Amino acid sequence: MQEVYDFLKKCGTYYLATAESDQPRVRPFGTIDLFDGKLYIQTGKNKDVSKQIAANPKIEICASDGGSWIRVKANAIDDDSLKARQHMLDSYPMLQGRYSADDGNMQVLYLKDAVAAIYSFVGEPKVIRF
Repeated sequence: MQEVYDFLKKCGTYYLATAESDQPRVRPFGTIDLFDGKLYIQTGKNKDVSKQIAANPKIEICASDGGSWIRVKANAIDDDSLKARQHMLDSYPMLQGRYSADDGNMQVLYLKDAVAAIYSFVGEPKVIRF
């Protein structure tokens, strides 16, 4: 899990895919956090992405650092704990202008049953499960 976190953190921006009915939806994300032994992402409950994950928690994440790339498939599970939301805010102070841990809108989700694969143009992908 640490290696996946480090890769995504290094990339800065990753792309999160969800499904809306039969239509895939992809958008750039930038928040990734390790807290309490879990890997977290963050969004707002008022956003379409939150509604899509609530309807179907299966997501995929993809990012590239220029020489290799990662693909992560997982279930995104809502964590309604104040501590998890505050940890994300502490890790990303620039979010504090838009969210607060107790505003009723900020949402953090951890990745469950995750399978990550790190690819390069040479060799087999490295697979990480958590």
